[in-house]
Amino acid sequence: MIDITYSAPPKEKTAVALGYFDGLHLGHVFVINCAIMNRDLAPAVFTFNCDTTLPKFQSPEDIVSFENKCEMLDKMGIKYLFAPDFAEVCGLSDEEFVREILVKKLNAAFVCCGRNFRFGKNGSGTPERLEMLGEKYGIFVKIAEDVCLDGKLISSTHIRELIRNGEIEQANRLLGYELTFGLPVVRGNELGRTINFPTINQIIPETNIIPRFGAYKSYVRINGKIYRGITNIGVRPTVSDNENVVMETYIIDFSGDLYGQKIAVSLVKFLRDERKFSSLDELKKQISEDLMK
Repeated sequence: MIDITYSAPPKEKTAVALGYFDGLHLGHVFVINCAIMNRDLAPAVFTFNCDTTLPKFQSPEDIVSFENKCEMLDKMGIKYLFAPDFAEVCGLSDEEFVREILVKKLNAAFVCCGRNFRFGKNGSGTPERLEMLGEKYGIFVKIAEDVCLDGKLISSTHIRELIRNGEIEQANRLLGYELTFGLPVVRGNELGRTINFPTINQIIPETNIIPRFGAYKSYVRINGKIYRGITNIGVRPTVSDNENVVMETYIIDFSGDLYGQKIAVSLVKFLRDERKFSSLDELKKQISEDLMK
């Protein structure tokens, strides 16, 4: 995938999917596939760099980080990415957005968006307005239908609520994939080694959603191989007085040094709430029980 955010526009005509795509859930994928399936045009995505936008504008927590979103878009087959900071485009009028971004920057011949998509200063532009401007500037506009599952609209807001409540299995159904954090491994206090359960520690960025504190069944991808794991998300009350949120994973049947490496951990099932144990032995017993679930 070619990032054209700060480089020259593509010479070939493009089919552009428009959206924030903060979760890349099944509804978002439907919009993006509208661009990908246009075989005569190069598939492209207009989105925002959430890792720079969110701290400034206090947007909702992202379900996937910007880096992970880019990796997923690349695997989907997107050829061009334009992802400015929100501050760089928020002052454009709706027509300036079409002319400066879609025509000049993305060389678009086709664009698609969801029914809730807004663009231009103060979100004044609607999908219907986009159709009108598209006709003026020679761009075919497709408004994608809403995507539902079990009779309910799939939305990032609902998925965030499920994640915060620990309903990770239902959240994963709506996402269409397992909620995954691809993060570097940092050094912890290594107390897990003293109870024969060495773990990896990862810090969830403030721009990402924090799942319900507690233990999860997980899968861990290391060098292309998948391992089962038990992941605890929280403040580790048994072993630390630190209030920082940590994602700590015991990887079953793995030994090795992963410090500094970016490791993908996928949450698949909520097991129990985080709680403070009276001793490390009690914690060890609980981890052993978690492994049996």
